[in-house]
Amino acid sequence: MILVTGATGTIGRPLISLLARQGVAVRAVSRDPQAGALPADVEVVAGDPSRPDTIGKYLEGVTSLFLHPRAVGDAAGDLLALARQCSVTRVVALSAINVDDDPAEQPSRLQGDRNKEAEDAAVASGLEWVSLRPASFAVNTLRAWAPQLRAGDIVRGPYAGFTEPLIHEADVAEVAARALVDPGLAGRKLRLTGPQALSHEDLVSIIGHVLGRPLRYQEIPAEAYRHAMVERGMSAAFVGALTARYARGTGAAETVTDDVEKVLGRRAHTYAEWVADHAAAFHG
Repeated sequence: MILVTGATGTIGRPLISLLARQGVAVRAVSRDPQAGALPADVEVVAGDPSRPDTIGKYLEGVTSLFLHPRAVGDAAGDLLALARQCSVTRVVALSAINVDDDPAEQPSRLQGDRNKEAEDAAVASGLEWVSLRPASFAVNTLRAWAPQLRAGDIVRGPYAGFTEPLIHEADVAEVAARALVDPGLAGRKLRLTGPQALSHEDLVSIIGHVLGRPLRYQEIPAEAYRHAMVERGMSAAFVGALTARYARGTGAAETVTDDVEKVLGRRAHTYAEWVADHAAAFHG
């Protein structure tokens, strides 16, 4: 039995679907089980991973646990201690490729991710552990740019030349599924990236090619971008940290790796393949 926290998130949902298709017994933890719309053959239970006492009884019979840093918050250590008491043997922690950067330079922390805490808790847990350190998810471009692309053919944003090796969420989920059952991956910190680092300008061009539209990226001042994102309801602190990351450029840790290929025996999906998988969402 595998227990998945963050069950309805960007990685949790495809991870659960993949495990279910493979015939693996899955127990998904959700604060609102009725809203998850998870596969019918998955056991969905109500609980809050940031309050381990609410899910303690669901750890019975579990062999491996997927630890999501946003779902568990600051309770990773307590949850894994409880898991060990319940004879769980393995933990796979979702972290991030920039986990070793200054916390003030990690925008996702402002959205609740506790990547460093989750990874450190896994390493110190006494369980077999694997840490997944993915690059930024390709799906972030959908969230950021789809509203503009539904309205026209121009994406307006800062730092057109900023590059990063975005990764398809399906690749992260597939590596996670392998790590949850394969003891050969124990003790590894896997840096997961797409096969190519691409600029904002490159990414919009690829979207246009896949969708068959003449799209382009128009660079605007960072302050105008921050103002527009806050007007759309995003946290000013998060937008400021994200813009500062773009200004610094891609960190040394965010170089392209072949860890996806080493684990799965195939290359990571390209950004064009990711766009093709999500084309309908860009059309609204």
